[in-house]
Amino acid sequence: MTRPLILDVGCGINKLPGSLGIDRNARSRADVLCDLDHFPYPFRDSSFDGLQAIHVIEHVSDVLKTMEEFHRLVRGGGRVFLATPHYTDFSSFCDPTHKWHLNSFSFRYFGDDNAGYGYYSTARFREKKVHVKLLALWRYLGFELLVNAFPRFRRFWEHYLCFVVRGKVMEFEFEVLK
Repeated sequence: MTRPLILDVGCGINKLPGSLGIDRNARSRADVLCDLDHFPYPFRDSSFDGLQAIHVIEHVSDVLKTMEEFHRLVRGGGRVFLATPHYTDFSSFCDPTHKWHLNSFSFRYFGDDNAGYGYYSTARFREKKVHVKLLALWRYLGFELLVNAFPRFRRFWEHYLCFVVRGKVMEFEFEVLK
């Protein structure tokens, strides 16, 4: 049985063991150096079984084109894992290299529940998991459990509570649909 080939986009110095890492920074542990804002990346279509981009998507110039490139690189049925700060977290705004401030519904354009905005991109992903981490106080009080266990409560939290019950980090897992 062959080991799945994972692309670690923006791997930095903490490249996922066993993965192929790409980054623009020569001081990273990347196997391939490339500008993550220039497409296509130097790989063939459907070259990877999975992809991870940990604290990368908020730095790119174009989220839609980057997601389309992720879709191109990962085979149908493969997984894409993203982590990014929630827009209410201090870290979302204190890093001057962050270009985007996202919430837990920011990737809906790529799925079935695209709110009528599916025409922005033909790349399609099935949301497998969304996990929102909250600041410690709210986690201890059980809000994190509610936000993650009940999608309707997560929507309510995003609309009405997130500036009081602040988000920290969001993790997304998508299945690539081709």
